[in-house]
Amino acid sequence: MRKNKVDLLLAGTALALIVAVPTLAFGAPDRIESVVPLPPSLNGQAPRHREAAPVPPLARDAQPIAAAPQNSDSVDDNLKSKLDDARGTLDNVFAASDTQISDRLREIVTGKQMERRIDRAPERQAAETFYAARKYAPLWIEDGQLNARAKAVIAQLKNAAADGLDPADYPVPEFSASGSAEALADGDIKLTNSMLTYARHLAVGRVAPTRVLVEVDYGTQAPEPAEILRKVTNGGDAGAALESFNPPHDGFRTLKAKLAELRAPSASAQADNSIADGPVIKPGAKDPRVPELRARLRVGGNPADLVYDKALFNAIKNVQARADIKQTGLIDGKTLAVINGPKPGQQTERVTANMERWRWLPRDLGKTYVMVNIPDYTLKVVRGHDLVWRTKIVAGKPQTPTPLLSASMDTVLVNPSWYVPQSIIQNELLPHYASDPNIFDRMGLEVKKGPDGNINVVQPPGAANALGRIKFNFPNKFQVYLHDTPEKRLFAADKRAFSHGCMRVEDPTKFGEVMLHLAMNGPTPNSQQLFALFGKDERTFKLVNRPMVHLTYQTAYVDDGGKLVLRDDIYGFDARINAIMHSAERRIADVAPPQDPKRDLATAKSNQEILRRVERREANNPFSFFERLFR
Repeated sequence: MRKNKVDLLLAGTALALIVAVPTLAFGAPDRIESVVPLPPSLNGQAPRHREAAPVPPLARDAQPIAAAPQNSDSVDDNLKSKLDDARGTLDNVFAASDTQISDRLREIVTGKQMERRIDRAPERQAAETFYAARKYAPLWIEDGQLNARAKAVIAQLKNAAADGLDPADYPVPEFSASGSAEALADGDIKLTNSMLTYARHLAVGRVAPTRVLVEVDYGTQAPEPAEILRKVTNGGDAGAALESFNPPHDGFRTLKAKLAELRAPSASAQADNSIADGPVIKPGAKDPRVPELRARLRVGGNPADLVYDKALFNAIKNVQARADIKQTGLIDGKTLAVINGPKPGQQTERVTANMERWRWLPRDLGKTYVMVNIPDYTLKVVRGHDLVWRTKIVAGKPQTPTPLLSASMDTVLVNPSWYVPQSIIQNELLPHYASDPNIFDRMGLEVKKGPDGNINVVQPPGAANALGRIKFNFPNKFQVYLHDTPEKRLFAADKRAFSHGCMRVEDPTKFGEVMLHLAMNGPTPNSQQLFALFGKDERTFKLVNRPMVHLTYQTAYVDDGGKLVLRDDIYGFDARINAIMHSAERRIADVAPPQDPKRDLATAKSNQEILRRVERREANNPFSFFERLFR
């Protein structure tokens, strides 16, 4: 609206000049190139830098007006007034020159006034250095107008929802065309700050991983702020440069595409196909929802029959069993919620939470890698972009969750010893220290000093070893592994969260064959040859080409058929991310909470002191409950 008013005023003034006084003369400037400038929000011309106060460019359909003597007596007062009004409008639109804005930027940066404009020190320091290197010329403004780079970045920030982020976190300043040099300088810095924050969130996530869980270690993926500034301002497409900070993985890209589908108007129109709530349906009762339930659960029967019969009863009990709810056979609200699945808004939250976790992962997953999806209870081996092999796993219980991490696999051990992790020693063994002094001998456990001087709890190789007959080692600070298990029956369950954090592999010898073939040079043993080594001495295979292992938590992913697959949030990580984003913690969500390494060191030291007494048999044994760990 403001643009239209300015256009009409200036167009009218130009017409009056051409029609009424074609030979009108007045003082400087020598030439008027245009009388219809575009406001900054709409100006699309290429940026130009000049030191003098800006002169608007020539409009395509406007003709130059000849200059006239400065002292002409033929200009009436009315026309002078109109010209003064026009000049005033131009002065408002182009209120500050590049030089004036640069001077103000120099004052802000050299006067140490950036701290209240950019909170994070690394980004503030990078911005200060960047502005200084360009002699404090504004980054987003040229001739008092937004340049093409600014418009591309603003478009990306306003479309942050497409990346699973919230545009409100990346405010775009109001660039008033009539703003002062100070206002435009402030706006330039604010847009720089929003752009740097957005790029960082694209790269590493909106929520710091350790705010969601303690046991997470994917390394540091955050781009340097100076690199962000260089990439966005290198002369190419600034919007594409920002987009490049998103994860490059197919798993992320397919979720982003699915997010757009979920938010499309067509999806909203088709979304509500859920079975309606209502009174509890008991077996033998009639209810108009029964035919719909039969269809949804693929139970045969007469579509017109409203009776809750035996076939539907069995199907309902199966649904309740898979959902870990009491198998009453009653069709109540909880059962209907399982059958209906998440609502569209809930699906969107699940997708964005998983997009967030994809940002935690390394950008380079490795040429060959193993990816564990904990809520899916699966493991896959990938080489390049090809799936090599897949199998089932058992993952950690909610009370002892499997950590999220990336590490390289260095060895495969046949007939391994089990070194009890410190977490089990601390949380489960030592609290029972005074119980059952004969448990060591009975369980074949040893408490002894290792090569590093620390006291270890070790279970020697054997058929009852907690790791089974084969272990896949990828050193990590949480002391978790992939391994065999004597409890093969656990793989028959649909939901397999049974372990103390390590992951048990359904077909470990085949897994060993695959990994040795991919990660070693020359001939390698197959699964039958590995099996033949069981029960003999411990055998270590050192991997030459170490594959990466990524332990991930994907409760939402897109399968090969393009379908969105949702899994149970067994550890509550989706709920935790969404809770952070809807609470006061959101304000500091991207800042990792402080850690206390001294406390962990103190705990480890205390553990060692107690275990030394156990080693010397100076105290009763803590392991009365030990036989329950791997039942």
